[in-house]
Amino acid sequence: MITLNGLCKRYGDRTVVDDLSLEVRPGTVTGFLGPNGAGKSTTMRLILGLDRPTAGTALINGVPYHRIRNPLRTVGALLDARALHPGRSGHAHLVALARGNGIARRRVAEVLETVGLTDAARKRAGALSLGMSQRLGIAAALLGDPEVLMFDEPVNGLDPDGVRWVRHLMRSLADEGRTVFVSSHLMSEMQLTADHLVVIGRGRLIMDAPLTEVIARSSLTAVVVRTPHAGDLSVRLSAAGMRVERPGENEIVATGAAIEHIGDLAYEAGIRLHELRTREASLEQAYQELTASSVEYGARKAGV
Repeated sequence: MITLNGLCKRYGDRTVVDDLSLEVRPGTVTGFLGPNGAGKSTTMRLILGLDRPTAGTALINGVPYHRIRNPLRTVGALLDARALHPGRSGHAHLVALARGNGIARRRVAEVLETVGLTDAARKRAGALSLGMSQRLGIAAALLGDPEVLMFDEPVNGLDPDGVRWVRHLMRSLADEGRTVFVSSHLMSEMQLTADHLVVIGRGRLIMDAPLTEVIARSSLTAVVVRTPHAGDLSVRLSAAGMRVERPGENEIVATGAAIEHIGDLAYEAGIRLHELRTREASLEQAYQELTASSVEYGARKAGV
């Protein structure tokens, strides 16, 4: 488990991570989202001891990273797929990591097979494509068979098959009871992969909730009702505190209540329904609502 308590990081007068407190629990894929400059990469570096916090603590299984013996056996991480010697082969890179952490050499062959790099293991790292470098970085993260895994944009440079493979890998790791913390800007992929979301903006926590709850809270998530008695039902739903729209004569779009509650109100009033369904927002839509006031580097719209 990863635990952050009042974590802060300042560079001069600029606060990059601001009083961040949360828990990343095992058995779950936790997506870590936020606009560019929100502090996601800095937070991950603080967890891994690559930067020192200005205040607060970042703990892995109750201790800071620098106190973990043979850290690759406890936590595996991919922050920068290109952060390795370009003249060294992928195989040599993993062997060096294994020796430094007391990991059996046979494990190198196992992780290379897992990530699909067995045939490319002897290539120089500098000659690998970005996608192949990502796979090698994932192999390094898996090398010690750790219980905590952290990935920063792990699908960058991967083709669709590679993206799907990473998705299934993340899910399988969480299903084994491991802690999986994944930063990404690909909302569609996070919607397919994550169970839980942590959203930050300008270094501060915006949302820490299950994926389903994040989407359900969006103003674009609504209940669509078709009924020949739309006028009567609209009055009743409005009286119950819901926001009601009438896009068609026999259609209602209601927000502010669960589908079950709307169905119960219609039943109690003896109103016949022809359709009752939830229209969910996408994670991208929910995310944009959450972070609208936290975007620091927004571009102008085309034509403006």
